[in-house]
Formats: sequence, C-alpha cells, structure tokens
Amino acid sequence: MNTENTAAAIPAQHDNTLLVSVPRINIGVFCDNQQTGQIIQAASIDRRMSKAHTTIQLGGIVAAAQVYQSEPTPNVVIVESHGDRAQIMAELGHFAEVCQPTTKVIVIGHINDVILYRELIKNGVSEYLVAPVSALQIVETVANLFSDPKAVPLGRIVAFVGSKGGVGSSTIAHNVAWAISQRLNTETVITDLDLPFGTSALNFNQDGGGGIFEALAQPDRVDSTLVDRLMTKLGNKLSLLNGPSGIDREMSFDAHAIETVLNVVRHSAPMIAVDVPNVWAPWVKYTLLNADDVIITATPELPSLRNAKNLVDMLKAGRPHDRLPRLVLNQVGVPKRPEIPAADFGKAIGLEPSIIIPHDPQSFGLAQGNGQMLFEVAAKSKSAEVMMDLATMIAGTQQKAAKAAKFDLAGFMQKLPLMKKKS
Repeated sequence: MNTENTAAAIPAQHDNTLLVSVPRINIGVFCDNQQTGQIIQAASIDRRMSKAHTTIQLGGIVAAAQVYQSEPTPNVVIVESHGDRAQIMAELGHFAEVCQPTTKVIVIGHINDVILYRELIKNGVSEYLVAPVSALQIVETVANLFSDPKAVPLGRIVAFVGSKGGVGSSTIAHNVAWAISQRLNTETVITDLDLPFGTSALNFNQDGGGGIFEALAQPDRVDSTLVDRLMTKLGNKLSLLNGPSGIDREMSFDAHAIETVLNVVRHSAPMIAVDVPNVWAPWVKYTLLNADDVIITATPELPSLRNAKNLVDMLKAGRPHDRLPRLVLNQVGVPKRPEIPAADFGKAIGLEPSIIIPHDPQSFGLAQGNGQMLFEVAAKSKSAEVMMDLATMIAGTQQKAAKAAKFDLAGFMQKLPLMKKKS
C-alpha cells in the first residue's frame, strides 16, 4: 500500500490551545476496541463536552450502519476501523446509505495513509484521526466541527483565586492584567466577582459602584451591548467590570449566571482576568473548573498550603485535559515569621511555584494608597519583575492560541463536497 507521512495533512493539537465548548448535541460512537471506547469516555466528561450527550458502542462502521437503519443519525458519528483503505471506503459506502446529510462523521483509522485521508475528505467525512487517539484530541476535533472560522476568536478566561483571605490574589490579578494590557499590548478585561468587598475599584482609583451585579441578576438579558455599557475604561487596552462594593443588598447568584456573563465578556477582549473571591460556592467551583487558566496565590504557611492543595487536587480531578493551575507564592520573607520553604511547599501540593513574590510592604502599600499598580510606583522592584514574568507566561499562552486559530482546517474541510447520503 502506498502510505505517506500525514503529519501536515492530519493535524493534532497538543498545546492546550483555546477551544470553544461543544454545543448541546448528540454523539454516537462505534469503536473497534475497548481501549478507544475508554479514551472517548474520558473525552465525554471533559468540561468542554459537558453539554453533549455521548453514547459509545462496539462494532465499528458496520455496527453504525446497522443501528441507524432504524433510527436517525445523531449530530456527530465517530466510527473506528482497523481495516485497510479499501475496507474503510467500502464500509463507509454502506454507512452513507443510512447517514443523514446534516450528520458530521469522524473516522478513526489505524493506517497513516494520506491517500485514504484525501478520499475521505473528498467524500464528505469531517475528519480522519490516526489511532491511538487521546481524549483531548477527541475533544478538539468535535469542538472544531462547531467553531465558526469567521467568528472573532474567544478571549481566554484566566481565574485568579487565593488559597485563603489576605494572600494578595486580587492585587496580583489586577497588576498582571495591567501588565498584559499596557506592557504586552493586549486588550484585557478585569472581571471582579467579589461583589460586596471587591478591591478592583480602589486599586485603580475608581468609584466603587460597578454594574456586574445588574448583569448577574438578569443573565438572560445580557448581551455585548449591555456588557460594554457596564464596563469602565481604565486605559487604552484595559477595562473593568466590577461589583457595587457594598453590603446594602443581598448578592446571590448561580453558576448559570456566571456562565452567561463570562461567555459574553470573552467576546469583548482576548484576555479576561477574573478576580475570584475567597469563598466557596457552586458558582465559584464552576468558574474555576471552566476557566482556561487558573492562578492560585498562596503564602508560605500551613493553612495556605492545606487550602492550596485542596484546590489543586480538585482542579486536577475536574480538569484532566487542561493545563495545570499556576501557583504564585506571595509575601515570602516576612521578618520573624516561620515559613515553609518554597520547594517543600510545591512538593507538598504537587505543583512548583510559577513565581515567588518577596515580602515588599512598602512598594505594595504605596501602590494601594495611590490607587496605582506596582509597575507605576516601583517598576524596578523584584516584585514587579516576577509579576511581569507571570504576565508574559499568561499572555504567551494566549498569543500561541491566537496563532493556531489563524487557519481552521476543520472549518475549511466542511466547505468541501459532501458525501452522498440519504436525505
């Protein structure tokens, strides 16, 4: 058989680039072996696949053709075959007789054959993957089927959370967001979810009244026009969406409200820095589990270590195919305070610190008192230097994702002639 290396023709992403969530669709999977079924089962519980309904069966393409003789095909069908080029094309020919025109078909094969790939695409198959596949590869492939190549790329949501109160998570979120917008020239929105006690307005010397409460109270009315009206411009490329910073009214909302608002906000800028308060509620857990990146700020002491470990363990279990959270160790070197060494802290929670910020009360106090960022009052300080490193890490991830989004192969393939299928 004439086979070629198809690395260029059959792309696979492994750098955790930004993905859209899969919509509420039905996916039918017909595997040739249990190993592939287990991998797709793992993919089906990924956060980006949470709205999709996936059923997995054995039997490959032949089983799919038999099942759908008596029932309509779902939105997506994934079939696996161990056959050669001729066998795969023959089996797909039978399947095409029962496959509805709107169904998207993904084929998993065990031969790396560029001629087969081209024949499949020519005949309307949405994608061909060479086994063994990974769970993330399945998620990416399905997500790409429903992404609009003409749409404005979604912004990356970066959630900042402290392991306990007073560790400086909000201050770091605001400074890093400022650095990304002003130093790295990237449109950024700070979304302060601490509605009654948020410090974002104070840190930027703004009035405390913010409009995000209005959006969260009526999420079904939220659109880009409303969000733009509620945001405060802080600079050329930095905006703030914050709460009322008061306790004169009860502020309770659910995960659906957070999901709706953040989905709208992420259409307004490439970078969304979400300041998550140090409370525990279903909407907080949802925000952390569904963010594109999570930054955990901790101080080198035992209660902070315990809480940081709980957060890391929860995120590892709930986001198995996502980038690990980043750990920021803050306020290191407080005089006369016993501290856990950074290496021991990282080892205990299974995550090395991305940056270590030294105890610097003078610089941070001056910045807070002036309603300015650390970069504006102590640009040459060690604290500013390491926070710039963190900003570069985060923005580098976004820039890498933006490059990958420039050419959407899946969207291009959908424009090719469709397989002849039964209406």
